[in-house]
Amino acid sequence: MGVITLLTDFGTADAYVGVMHGVILRINPTATVVDLSHGIAAQDVAEAAFVLSIVYPYFPVDAIHVIVVDPGVGSERRAIVVRTPRGTFVAPNNGVLSYVLASESVSQMVHLSNSQYWLSPVSNNFHGRDVFAPVAAHLSLGVALSDLGPALNDPMRFEIAGPHVREDGSILGQVMHVDRFGNLITNVSRESLPAGRLVRVHIEGQDVVGPLKAYALAADGELLALIGSEGYLEIALRNGSAAERLEVGRGAGVVVTPVADSR
Repeated sequence: MGVITLLTDFGTADAYVGVMHGVILRINPTATVVDLSHGIAAQDVAEAAFVLSIVYPYFPVDAIHVIVVDPGVGSERRAIVVRTPRGTFVAPNNGVLSYVLASESVSQMVHLSNSQYWLSPVSNNFHGRDVFAPVAAHLSLGVALSDLGPALNDPMRFEIAGPHVREDGSILGQVMHVDRFGNLITNVSRESLPAGRLVRVHIEGQDVVGPLKAYALAADGELLALIGSEGYLEIALRNGSAAERLEVGRGAGVVVTPVADSR
């Protein structure tokens, strides 16, 4: 296993991400380290969990994913490794793996307690460098999960907000993520929408009819709805930020209503 991904809320202004690269490469110089994102909002476990859920399926099944969004660092919260048929995940036990645990069968899960595979001394405030990065590197060299600590059967997870279909056929959903372009990515999947029909998306007093097939089909400065690359309904603004135009963010409610049969 040579691919190790990093997903954090560290940003890139400081050297936190770089030193994690260094720790991994010192242990396994042949590892391929991929930065998924370091722009997760500070301590935002739910955002990290969602972003992870739409990214990991595109990686090799033997990839190791390190997630460090860890507001409980230095406390009694546990650190864990979860192995599934779609990848191995190294993370704090704070719910950040909720989507993975809901979607994948778990073949093995352990509590990281064997300090033999950590750096020494361990900082109370930077387990990304001192625990998660070295553990991932050792895993990439073939260390068994059972060597890292005892089995774990009660991982922390939060309830995943799904869309709700009402009796009239309308769908209640919410914004799950705002990307750097200001696109509002909802939890309404392509499969949730009525096949072959246009829908009206109501958000923050605005109605947007779609889904369009591409951003370019809207007029400049026009709000639009489309199915994004992740397979979820999103609200966008052609050549602008829908988040800024509507003054909304994650958690904003949306109502999706079928408006026409276009078959």
